[in-house]
Amino acid sequence: MPADLLYAAQRAKGFMPHPEGLVLFETAVEYGPLGPICEIGSYCGKSALYLGSAARQTGSVVFTVDHHRGSEEIQPGWAYHDPTLMDPRFGKMDSLPSFRCTIAAAGLEDEVIAIVGKSERVAGLWNTPLAMLFIDGGHSEGPVTKDYEGWAPHIVEGGALVFHDVYPDPARGGQGPYLVYQRVLASGAFKEVRHEGSLRVLERVGPGIG
Repeated sequence: MPADLLYAAQRAKGFMPHPEGLVLFETAVEYGPLGPICEIGSYCGKSALYLGSAARQTGSVVFTVDHHRGSEEIQPGWAYHDPTLMDPRFGKMDSLPSFRCTIAAAGLEDEVIAIVGKSERVAGLWNTPLAMLFIDGGHSEGPVTKDYEGWAPHIVEGGALVFHDVYPDPARGGQGPYLVYQRVLASGAFKEVRHEGSLRVLERVGPGIG
């Protein structure tokens, strides 16, 4: 990963540990030649820097889908809330300005394309095959399930599905991503090929999503 983008990714606002970010980058480099990459849950653009750097290297592109109003765990009163991201005009979270600044400052606006809207709504209109899907939006079981069911059918055979915040131990984190990840493995449509921390990389090996 180029030194300037590596530096930018490490300094960007977000919740992606650097070792996991590097695996995300390496996965995108591996699968990016197969087609576009899609990220569900952009926040302030930290993980998009790892993905965008890989897209530049492989000639791919990253679509990032987020309504930018924040998932439940970053709302006021929750542990991960950042008051600097509140929009006082509407009394709501708005991470889009921070995201745009992050991507522009890194010079990745050609590689990273932001789609502002609810994941479920955008998925219903999506038709482009995906080389890689990274799910990191809402972290309760309902939103993760909708992200998976809405977007996974677009992953090409041999493409990658990546989950973030997979915690087998409930004491370490919420169980939504872990429960959906287990369901995916049980379906037989994907096999796990790599993991780092809470990041799980799966490869599509068959039809259906389970």
